[in-house]
Amino acid sequence: MRQIHYILVTLLVAMATGAQGQENSNSATSRNLDLFSDIYKQLDLFYVDTLNADTVIGWGIRSMLRQVDPFTDFYPEDDDELRQMSTGKYAGIGCMVRYSSKEKRTVISEPYEGTPCQQAGLLAGDVLLSVDGHDTYALPVDKVSEMLRGEAGTSLDIKVRRGEEEKTFHVTRQTIQMPSVDYWGMLDDSVGYIFLEAFREGAFREVRDALGELRGQGARSLVLDLRGNGGGAVDECVNIASLFLPRGQHLMSTKGKLPSTNYDYRTALEPVDTLMPIVLMVDGGSASCSEILAGGMQDLDRAVLLGERTFGKGLVQSVRELDSGGTLKMTTCRYYIPSGRCIQAYDYRHLNADGSAKTLPDSLTHVFHTAGGREVRDGGGVMPDVKAQPDSLPTMIYDLTASDEFFAYTTRYAREHADSINPMTFTLSDREYADFVSYIQGSGLKFSRRSAELLHLLRRVSQSEGYADDAKAQFDALEEVFSKDVTADLEHFREPVKKALEDEIVLDACMQRGAIRRIAARDKNVKKAAEILRNKEEYNKILGK
Repeated sequence: MRQIHYILVTLLVAMATGAQGQENSNSATSRNLDLFSDIYKQLDLFYVDTLNADTVIGWGIRSMLRQVDPFTDFYPEDDDELRQMSTGKYAGIGCMVRYSSKEKRTVISEPYEGTPCQQAGLLAGDVLLSVDGHDTYALPVDKVSEMLRGEAGTSLDIKVRRGEEEKTFHVTRQTIQMPSVDYWGMLDDSVGYIFLEAFREGAFREVRDALGELRGQGARSLVLDLRGNGGGAVDECVNIASLFLPRGQHLMSTKGKLPSTNYDYRTALEPVDTLMPIVLMVDGGSASCSEILAGGMQDLDRAVLLGERTFGKGLVQSVRELDSGGTLKMTTCRYYIPSGRCIQAYDYRHLNADGSAKTLPDSLTHVFHTAGGREVRDGGGVMPDVKAQPDSLPTMIYDLTASDEFFAYTTRYAREHADSINPMTFTLSDREYADFVSYIQGSGLKFSRRSAELLHLLRRVSQSEGYADDAKAQFDALEEVFSKDVTADLEHFREPVKKALEDEIVLDACMQRGAIRRIAARDKNVKKAAEILRNKEEYNKILGK
């Protein structure tokens, strides 16, 4: 009896402590909301300039959400961005645009295949002069993008400059559905390839249909490319996994603060093929649903993972409509894949001195085991079974390909040679590459070199420390290396520049499907994935079978 009495007292104390803790939390919330309201009222009454409440309070909201994690965000009532991100749908003409500093106008960078933009005849490189009579000169690119969107079925007139010619196109907006599968095809007579760019609405259907077509063409194994795939809808991810796993197979579970966020995800559909050998390709851009699919297939020994460590996003977001208008997307739980591990790599609640999120060192991660007993770890993304790095490129390649000059050259070349460009065989001749070098040289394009900047800083430091004269010869030799002009760079890095140039021209002429088809056929890591699939003994050895 005394023991029962002790237990009851303990429970009552615990309940009282919990209630007090909740009361203290509610009190702190109320107090701080009152403080925020009071501060804004004082600003509104006495600040020297008139304040816009939507703007200033909007700053406060976004500042608060930034302190939580990068995935929690607020979307105003009239903002369609969240719906577009989750579904891939929007009403517009169907293209990507970019701002040209040289033109001081927005230009079409990539029409999407089968959309009003392409069907009307607009091309990559077209400079937008006006939209429905409104001049676009110096307008921000997001403003012009907003002008191109609107209700499906409505029309607009777009005036562009193409080379020296001005043209006007009458275009009718449609509901644009961004595909999740950008390309699928056969790598050889037995290995199929699917590039899954995102887990948007309809991704499962697209993968299922592509898989069916590949199997009909003789595919007996599959490369599923998730590189750069930042995630999407969990249901689409689970359904895609169900193509390759037995029905009822546990894929992941979620755990959060509230019991309503705890859920066990299992495959609910009949599989298409539970035996087909699969290589999943991943990299640092593979996140969220990509990691659920890749980590789940790894934990179940159902696929070989090839590539680089994934991003490490083990958090799940939910969407809540607010009574006051707008939508809050916020992190509500963590997910755990079949081995029991959570692959979250970043601690957003504890930051480093530079403001970046802390990460867990590999030495402090925990060991888990796949269904077949292979060791895997938590806390740092998903490590591939076979590591494969992409080719490293000099920084000048990134500067070059991002420049207006590079874009203007590739789009002009694509327009002038569109009928003769085959994505699988296209190459530039030596004369054409020399023409490109001359064009860039005449454009005045310059690259900022970090090495030259650091050398300049080192000279100053050595001067202050009294070593400048002793190191002058070495500094002069380094400066000669680092001070090459653009022409010398384009010759020194001829092969990677030429490859980037050819790939961009194919994208401009043959659009994304043609570009990915070309890249997949030439990618050394795609070839490595196919080699693993052709070698059944090596494939099984990697999976510990």
